Amino acid sequence: MIVERNQVVVSGSPEGQPIVFIHGFGCDQTMWRQVAPMFEDTFQVVTYDLTGMGKSDLAAYDMKRYAELEAHVIDLLSIMQELDLENVVLVGHSIGATIALLAANRAPERVASLVLVSPTPSFLDDPANGFGGGFSNADLAELITFLEVNHLGWSTRMAPTIAGQPAGEPSAEELTQSFCRTDPSIAQYFGRVTFFADERSAFEQAARPALILHCRNDALVPMQVADWMGARVPGATMKVLDTTGHAPHMTVPSDVVGAMRDYLAGA
Repeated sequence: MIVERNQVVVSGSPEGQPIVFIHGFGCDQTMWRQVAPMFEDTFQVVTYDLTGMGKSDLAAYDMKRYAELEAHVIDLLSIMQELDLENVVLVGHSIGATIALLAANRAPERVASLVLVSPTPSFLDDPANGFGGGFSNADLAELITFLEVNHLGWSTRMAPTIAGQPAGEPSAEELTQSFCRTDPSIAQYFGRVTFFADERSAFEQAARPALILHCRNDALVPMQVADWMGARVPGATMKVLDTTGHAPHMTVPSDVVGAMRDYLAGA
């Protein structure tokens, strides 16, 4: 059963509106521990580990199947179906935000709204169409090669950049350890899927309204991508957090909780 396979945890109010948290690349559900419990008073809170990450059943990670994000989308929808969740709020971070949006597009009848934390439809620049994702094809190829050649070195170097904190600071250290714990072969494969994904068309066809939380200084997702999403994603509410990094749910969790509460109260 997928509930056991993906370490699904249900907490909070059994009769409350379901809210499901989806983590990002190289992470697990514990990255939400400063945010998700803040909604247990009124929501039915669901967290889980993406297949191949955290304490999920690593044997279930079939590289052929997970060559596309769609497999993770099907996993999420399967969890929602198995738990019989409807009127769901999906909260995703980074590539987890993309998975949330794709799931809402595929099954809008189950989803009420989205909260996308540091999302991007594509990390890749597309100068011909005026889209600056932040990285050239060569940049991303080099990033993936570094990950393949030196998993621990990649983890140590990239975690502070993603956290927006110096090495040794709490969130940077937590991300470093999380990346290091990830199975290297899965990290390399999922890293390629993550960084080369291009879901611009899916974002432009978003089936459910979304709160988009973007850090003003994000080393992975430039402000122009946030502007693109604000202009192109139907029903989007853009909130720019005055902070640095790509993981505000870890570095400024109270700001994320406050923005989410305001949005969900209005929604």
